[in-house]
Amino acid sequence: MVKKKSIFPLTKLSDVVSMKSGESITAERITSEGKFPCFGGNGLRGYTTTFTHDGSYTLVGRQGALCGNVTFVSGRFYASEHAIVVTPKKETDIKFMSYVLYDMNLNQYSESSAQPGLSVKKLLELEYPIPQNKEEQTAIAEALSDIDSLISSLQKLIEKKRAIKQGTMQELLTGKKRLPGFNEEWRTYKLGELGSFDKGCGISRAESNTGNLPAVRYGELYTKHTDYVKQYYSCISGDVAQTAKRVTFRDILFAASGETKEEIGICAAIVDKRDIFAGGDIVVFTPTTEINPIFFGTLLNMPFVQKQKSERGQGDAVVHIHADSLSEIIVSMPEKNEQEAIAAVIKDFNDEIEQLEKKLVKYQQIKQGMMQELLTGRIRLV
Repeated sequence: MVKKKSIFPLTKLSDVVSMKSGESITAERITSEGKFPCFGGNGLRGYTTTFTHDGSYTLVGRQGALCGNVTFVSGRFYASEHAIVVTPKKETDIKFMSYVLYDMNLNQYSESSAQPGLSVKKLLELEYPIPQNKEEQTAIAEALSDIDSLISSLQKLIEKKRAIKQGTMQELLTGKKRLPGFNEEWRTYKLGELGSFDKGCGISRAESNTGNLPAVRYGELYTKHTDYVKQYYSCISGDVAQTAKRVTFRDILFAASGETKEEIGICAAIVDKRDIFAGGDIVVFTPTTEINPIFFGTLLNMPFVQKQKSERGQGDAVVHIHADSLSEIIVSMPEKNEQEAIAAVIKDFNDEIEQLEKKLVKYQQIKQGMMQELLTGRIRLV
């Protein structure tokens, strides 16, 4: 692999590092908690009571679906036989080599077999433009490590905010905690008592980018939308819309099929007051009572409601859930004004997390730009 437009000389990996697979370990010796981390072909596997290495090394996954993944490790750890331990030679900075190996996208060299894997011998023959001055290597590594620290701290903050949101929702959406000014008793309903059901229709992948009419396809309920639809990833033509299901404000879209019972029936509410279109394999719920869609969409995805959906899922390889099963789902909820107040809290949480996620993407883009400049020598630090 040759990095384009680099001023650094092409260097074989064997000239700057040595590589060796770790040691075998049985699954029984790996636990969820322990003194020393244990790394395998797909990264961290768990923890052990013993270690194979002590110091700073780069680990490369040797076998598994994620082979070629790169991890920088310091301290005492256990490297299994499915991980490659990369040790620097005298004039090489090992943290710098972590960024080099990451940039090389080593997974592309995995050999086809039942179990994807990398050959240490072949990896050592690969070339990459590398500065010969170790001080420059270290300076590059430190600059990239700084942006990595920013990314890591932001990821931790996002996870913390999500956990706080989940805990708050668990209290607010069960009535265990009430917002100031609300004390009326919540009422319990079957979902079928609150509205009617219909089916989505049409919209293939090929049709999902044929026009400017916003649409939701069932797979997007798993991958793009959380609780309520904030933006649209499919836009269809008027011709396609003729055979699709028209939905609008307050409608709830349920995924009618999926891979697991645990996720079957995941849903998102429509918060737009314009016409939207729902594709096939979606169950559409239209409320006949006044509800806040942000409140209701979030409520219907809470674990205690999702459990009811999973119990009603049918099938093994592909799981399905039907309107008659969804109609039996039991929910408790307050009057509309309390729903509105809870929805405002939900939206504030989501807006804050969304802004942090946008900031994270920006930092990740900055890192990619820095790697392009620093690892090619277009910007010199020393």
